[in-house]
Amino acid sequence: MKNRFAKGIEVRKSKSWLQTIVAPVLMVFYLGALAFLCFGQFDSLPEVSTDFFGIPTDKIVHFCMFFPFPILAYATFVHKTKGRWVSVFQLIGIYIAGCILGILTEIGQGLTDYRSCDINDFRADALGMALSSIIIIIIDTIRRSGK
Repeated sequence: MKNRFAKGIEVRKSKSWLQTIVAPVLMVFYLGALAFLCFGQFDSLPEVSTDFFGIPTDKIVHFCMFFPFPILAYATFVHKTKGRWVSVFQLIGIYIAGCILGILTEIGQGLTDYRSCDINDFRADALGMALSSIIIIIIDTIRRSGK
């Protein structure tokens, strides 16, 4: 929504409180939790089953850890755009940034003496982000078609 003032200059109204306060705060807490989960030492925790329906438990955890990344980044950084393709390209950029983050966490884990670097962990990270990105595109498409 635009306001007009002073000789036809257009100024966009300020962002909603969700984009201004809530989404960035959630993103900061999420990144802190992600760092804790990726680099924490959890030797004292009780053992859990090694797989769930044939899928290794740690891959499910990686999937779940990175699933929120595109959702929170989209809510934090992407503002209402006029074109659906602009949103898609912005989401592709968010996905690439998330993949870089996933790669860096795996490299960082490989540099520690208590964690290991595993390409399959990155694959689970990327799959979680891909699924949430697809969900965002579907929701954005439905939202735009309703207007």
